[in-house]
Amino acid sequence: MGEIVKHINDTNASYRPLGAGDAKNTDLFLDNEHYQLFEGEGEHIIVRYYKENLAKAILFIASILPRKFDQSSVHCVIPYTKEFVINQLALLDALFVEGGKPVETITQEWNARKDVPQKNGKIDTRFYFNGLLNDIVYTDSNGKECKGKFTIRNYFASGYSELHIKKADDGIFDIKITNVNTPYNDGKEDGLEETEVMTKTSLSLQQIFYGAPGTGKSYSINEETKNEDVIRTTFHPDTDYSTFVGAYKPTTKEVELRDLSGHKVVEDGENVKENRIVYEFVAQSFLQAYVNAWKKYADANKDEPQKQYLVIEEINRGNCAQIFGDLFQLLDRNDYGFSDYPIKADADMKRQLHKELSKLPIAQKDKINAMYEGKDIVSQVLNGDVLLLPNNLYIWATMNTSDQSLFPIDSAFKRRWDWTYMPISNAEKHWVIEAGGNSYDWWQFLEKINEKIGSTTNSEDKKLGYFFCKAQDGVVSAKTFVGKVIFYLWNDVFKGYEFGDAIFNDEDGSKLSFDKFYTSEGKDSKVVEDKVALFLKNLGVEPIPTEIISTDDAVNTTSVIKVNGKEIKKINAIPYTAIEEYVKQNQGKTAQEVIDVWKPFKKYSMRSWIVANKEELANMDERYANYSYKIDCADGNSLWVNKDGWMHRPANPSLRDTINEFIHAVNEASLGITITEENI
Repeated sequence: MGEIVKHINDTNASYRPLGAGDAKNTDLFLDNEHYQLFEGEGEHIIVRYYKENLAKAILFIASILPRKFDQSSVHCVIPYTKEFVINQLALLDALFVEGGKPVETITQEWNARKDVPQKNGKIDTRFYFNGLLNDIVYTDSNGKECKGKFTIRNYFASGYSELHIKKADDGIFDIKITNVNTPYNDGKEDGLEETEVMTKTSLSLQQIFYGAPGTGKSYSINEETKNEDVIRTTFHPDTDYSTFVGAYKPTTKEVELRDLSGHKVVEDGENVKENRIVYEFVAQSFLQAYVNAWKKYADANKDEPQKQYLVIEEINRGNCAQIFGDLFQLLDRNDYGFSDYPIKADADMKRQLHKELSKLPIAQKDKINAMYEGKDIVSQVLNGDVLLLPNNLYIWATMNTSDQSLFPIDSAFKRRWDWTYMPISNAEKHWVIEAGGNSYDWWQFLEKINEKIGSTTNSEDKKLGYFFCKAQDGVVSAKTFVGKVIFYLWNDVFKGYEFGDAIFNDEDGSKLSFDKFYTSEGKDSKVVEDKVALFLKNLGVEPIPTEIISTDDAVNTTSVIKVNGKEIKKINAIPYTAIEEYVKQNQGKTAQEVIDVWKPFKKYSMRSWIVANKEELANMDERYANYSYKIDCADGNSLWVNKDGWMHRPANPSLRDTINEFIHAVNEASLGITITEENI
């Protein structure tokens, strides 16, 4: 037996959006008779993929979209988009690389499993493989660097695909996928590949991003909605239906003045005008987004309309039942993303909607009406009689799980949203805390303090996310650290607990109370940086070493690095050569103007600076001041570039590579400087 052929059904075809990694995507179940091919190969086998074959497989899947998958806790419909195709092929381009060069084949190790003992004492007699996931970093259709996961299961179409596994002469098992045009019975997928009235949606129209403070909830939304139309609002205890939807409010309007008999008052041949308070319907965030979404439908003609986002920050800080009112019913969306149950508009809202929408031409009117048993629902929408959420209106929200004094959200409301958990993770921004003349790694602090929070409070909600406070050019100052972090820890996290742990000890054996982080100087208070350093020391956070890195650090001998075509022999010469080239190209800029351009790049250095003027250099530690490169500028002034703290370690990806960070940032900044690295 040199080859097996496996018909793929729902059990093994579980395409998920990129990044998914649940058990449904990690296991591949075969028939027990297939075990003969692998018997005697041990618990680990090496398989080989062919790029061309996987590219054809994913393009076949694209050709039969939309497809529905609901075998995990996440129900999703995958629609066809050109972005889907571009992203899938980009992932393959990133996957099929070895030694920095593209290849046509790659290998992967699978773990073979048969007769596996279970926790209940029984034996799982099935034959299967696991260990199918590879982490991939690729560039998506928007040019954004994304993290995804590769699994062979994402290249199977249930009912269409066949998996071929053949042992090659070199002992590696070749993986090939073939597809048929007429599907055999694929169970749950019946009818989804037929032409639909409208394109189905992935049902991510309403989602809540939730997690501990600082986990990047708002940041993630901003990244996802970049270059899209967004209307943003924030809920709070006083938010109600009128402030979310709209209501009549007094406004100032310029009108023509009339006398008691009703005649216009004229002076110097002109009508006299005055500002008068009138009542007008004022649309708020929901109604603004709703109207904009329908207007985008009119602008799109028969094409897909542009997306309209309504972003609600801190959704659980308001009484959602009161705020949404009867809009709650609109949140039930059908498979095409339109509200299942339109609601009747009140008289005030009807007049406003009629004014905004009545003249809009909706080219897809018949397709939309077809979802509602042929009723002319679109005309009712445009006339203002009913409200109906279109499928280009996305309502996304954030929820901070640690907030206090919140309104509960009932289960009926919850189930109308998709929930996206934002875990605490290293954003790899390489932020540092500066206190007492030392720098401390921000992520190391977060790991230590979150471990302490977890063991003390038994709660995940109080932990700190990477973006809990905002760094300035990669630095969290002692002032920011005390005002944001220490204040939160002392007043919200540990306040209800005894400060008995050693991390709260002062040098004299007393407790490190909050007031000790400040000293009074006249009318102003000042942060005591030594207390910040003491707290970090107590926590076990060590200062970042400040030793000078040798000038003899040469560029990796396995690569050639060039700045605008000029080959560089020393690692620490790369930054100052790049800035020197910039000065040559921009002769009209003063030294300070050049410094202002390059100062943001200091976040990529191990030190707290990258460029400095004469005054800054004079106030610097002498050992660093002496370890700099001088560049003269056209205005007669000079600037100095840091030569210390630059590291290039491509052979060890677990360690920070400041040169790689710098190269990437410079190339992305469009400064006229191009830095290349080619393997020898």
